[in-house]
Amino acid sequence: MRIKLFSWLYFLPLCSIFFGIHVALVSGDCLGDGRVCLEDEMMLLLHLKSTLKFNDAASNKLVSWNQSTHCCSWGGVIWDATAHVVSLDLSSQFISGGFNGSSSLFNLQHLQRLNLANNAFSSQIPPGFGNLIYLNLSKAEFYGQIPMEISGLTRLVTIDFSILYFPGLPTPKLENPNLRMMVQNLSELRELYLDGVNISAQGKEWCQALSSSVPNLHVLSLQSCYLSGPLDSSLLKLRSLSSIRLDHNNFSAAPVPDFLANFSNLTQLRLRYFRGPISSYHWDGLVNLVVLDLSNNALNGSLPTQLFSLPSLQTIQLSNNQFYGPLSEFLAVPFSALNTLRLRGNNLEGPIPESVFHLQSLNNLDLSSNKFNGTVELSSFQKLGNLTTLSLLYNNLSINAGLATPALPPPLNFFTLKLASCKLRTFPDLSTSRLAYLDLSDNQISGSIPSWIWNIGNGSLTYFNLSHNLLEDLQQPLSNLPPLLSTLDLRFNQLRGPIPTPPLYSIYVDYSNNRFTSSIPHDIGLYISYTIFFSLSNNNITGIIPKSICNASFLQVLDLSDNAFCGTIPSCLIQNEYLAVLNLRRNRLTGSIPGELGHMCSLETLDLNENLLDGKIPKSLAKCEALEVLNLGNNGMNDTFPFWLKNISSLRVLVLRGNKFHGHIGCPDSNSTWPMLQIVDLALNNFNGVLPKNVSQTGEQ
Repeated sequence: MRIKLFSWLYFLPLCSIFFGIHVALVSGDCLGDGRVCLEDEMMLLLHLKSTLKFNDAASNKLVSWNQSTHCCSWGGVIWDATAHVVSLDLSSQFISGGFNGSSSLFNLQHLQRLNLANNAFSSQIPPGFGNLIYLNLSKAEFYGQIPMEISGLTRLVTIDFSILYFPGLPTPKLENPNLRMMVQNLSELRELYLDGVNISAQGKEWCQALSSSVPNLHVLSLQSCYLSGPLDSSLLKLRSLSSIRLDHNNFSAAPVPDFLANFSNLTQLRLRYFRGPISSYHWDGLVNLVVLDLSNNALNGSLPTQLFSLPSLQTIQLSNNQFYGPLSEFLAVPFSALNTLRLRGNNLEGPIPESVFHLQSLNNLDLSSNKFNGTVELSSFQKLGNLTTLSLLYNNLSINAGLATPALPPPLNFFTLKLASCKLRTFPDLSTSRLAYLDLSDNQISGSIPSWIWNIGNGSLTYFNLSHNLLEDLQQPLSNLPPLLSTLDLRFNQLRGPIPTPPLYSIYVDYSNNRFTSSIPHDIGLYISYTIFFSLSNNNITGIIPKSICNASFLQVLDLSDNAFCGTIPSCLIQNEYLAVLNLRRNRLTGSIPGELGHMCSLETLDLNENLLDGKIPKSLAKCEALEVLNLGNNGMNDTFPFWLKNISSLRVLVLRGNKFHGHIGCPDSNSTWPMLQIVDLALNNFNGVLPKNVSQTGEQ
């Protein structure tokens, strides 16, 4: 929760003591002594309601405002003992407009707290706010210059103007006034959230602006604010800081400053775009630190084991840096609170230290994509009884799946287990686990896929990757696949027999590069109606492509290449408005390419090479404005040069070789080109003329 020292319940007695304000929470007789709300204040709220655009079905607070109900039951409103509105919370009320400088909200003279977060106003922040102590306009789609009037709210304790940042979308900005001007009078400020606000200030400028104006700041959150560095030592004046979040700014790969160790009250530190080593003196004074997130930087050198001695630390995230060398044995504090240790994507090497197995509170351990080596017994992780997420993939480790050790209860109880490229030879015994995510790819597991594996977690499995192993078949039956399994990846094995029926709600299914035989089940469409990616490439599948595949209306990628399909191409595949990649190359398909497209064409790749197709190229393909690859080579098609595709500027590859195309090459009465074209193959046809210069200059012939 963002408000700590000045949470509402804590603030109520302070109001009474310091400001003489008697505040009652809305429940029962909220005003006491049978008094009623002031009619003027009620009318202001009702007028505010009438000007706002909101969803009646979803805005439960605003819907409750009406004259037929007691004011104490009006959602989001808190009245003080003198019947004035002192707090208004309209967060997450699906408001989409109607808030401007003339709003009756600004006439609520006693209003102290205002929360309009998580709405969709899509407008600039209007001026006119009264003397608030709390103002939250976060994630409400406000944009443009933050008004100068904010600097006059001298009693503000909390400001939150943060947004969900997406490049290209309009954002709030602090230009004129800039950050210094906005905070110059806000000496009472404790919490400042400006994530996503365009501040565009140099390190010395924004650091000194804060340190000179808000000496009692506890929370500083300036993520994605176009700030630059390095951090200025003037920040040291903000000795009360407990949380610093500066992710996603441009600090020019500056070193992590030593003075951060002086923030003894710091509980959370998140930094991005820093470089260089970090050593013990960065951390000795941070005895209250709970969360350390320095992931996605360019930090290097040895990993400082002193981190494990910090008594309050619960989360260490140092992923995607350049730390190297061994992870040395370390002395953790007794009853360490550390529950998350993520070191993914570094260059750490050597064995996993035994000290790791003494972190009894650990529930998330990610050592993936390093150079750790040695043999590890999977059962040794039973020592970590709270561990639910383990990722060891892509190291130089050899994992022995062995049996669990009875002397080390409780059994492995993972939610997420990632053991890709761990030299596994057998399946771990996970029959009693609660797994939702299981990755055993790139190993040496052979034999059969056991039927018990589909019962893991009593149907809780959502992701299962067995690709790049030596598996040969699936134990029957497969009628009990987990109902929530959305990703099933079995590619690059030696699996034989009929095609397994995909999970009912699958999104990604890849059976490619195996030895499956028989044909696609005629009712396949019932099982891939939600599927986005489906591949049977490079198997031994025969028969026709069943028309039920038309039920897969969300398909974006369909790859049936390198099989022995026969019959015609179902017209629905070309008409699918979401399909981006259709690869049917190297089959035995006959007939012509269906010519009727839907209202919209999303095709980026159409590969029908090496079939038995005849007929013409459908002129409707000109609607596929995103087409990049058109490969119709090695068929029996009989047509002229497809000049009607001249307006597809994204085309990179055009292959027509080995057909019966004829006539003049080029686009008559047009000087247009395919500016992105890289490969053109028109060989073994009956074309005449010369390849246009504007094509030969951009592509390989």
